[in-house]
Amino acid sequence: MCSGRVDLEFVLRAFSNGMDGVFIGGCRLNECNYDTQGNYDALNMVLLSKKIMEHIGLNPERLRIEFISSGEGNLFAEVMSDFGKKVKELGPLGKGEGIDQVELTSKLQEIRKLVPYIKLAKRDKLAMRLGKQEEYDTLFTRDEIDSLFNEVVSYYIDPGKCQACTICAQRCPVDAIISAKKQIHVVDQEKCIKCGNCFEACPSKFGAVTKISGEPVPPPLPEGERAIG
Repeated sequence: MCSGRVDLEFVLRAFSNGMDGVFIGGCRLNECNYDTQGNYDALNMVLLSKKIMEHIGLNPERLRIEFISSGEGNLFAEVMSDFGKKVKELGPLGKGEGIDQVELTSKLQEIRKLVPYIKLAKRDKLAMRLGKQEEYDTLFTRDEIDSLFNEVVSYYIDPGKCQACTICAQRCPVDAIISAKKQIHVVDQEKCIKCGNCFEACPSKFGAVTKISGEPVPPPLPEGERAIG
């Protein structure tokens, strides 16, 4: 499998399942077997993952990516041995960082829910092909990631503007919009992946979907009060 297919969700799921370290191996850069250069995608994803790990208090050295030729068996063995020693030094996940297990589990669950939003917000950088190592060192900054999570976008349907046209519900890829005929629609914030499809789909003459950043979402209209007169 191409290393470019290793998703951010895979890494976070591994840590959620209690893995103390995650290793990703790929072809050498500019020597892609599939001519897709997916190893650059993997590299960018790992750099983003490391910053997210720092954000929640995990040591980023628990995640490692290496680009090795299939003919370099000795090098692969050395790399894996070195990584195994490093993970052992770091200790069990969370415990080595002094993070309560319940707190860590909660943080990882919250981050995993935001993966579609993170990938959408950082899609331009995730697709970059940089030429110098120093450029990759600053591809994602700590302040940038802190801002990303402090200003998470949410979507809310204004009850005073919704005309129950169901267009937003039809465009939602995860059925996060509660809709019914002649009923004001409501965004289920637990299901919402913050893709923005509802915001783009809502007819401009209604303008019922509101984009909210860094602020709490208003409570949904009670079910018994959603009928449109």
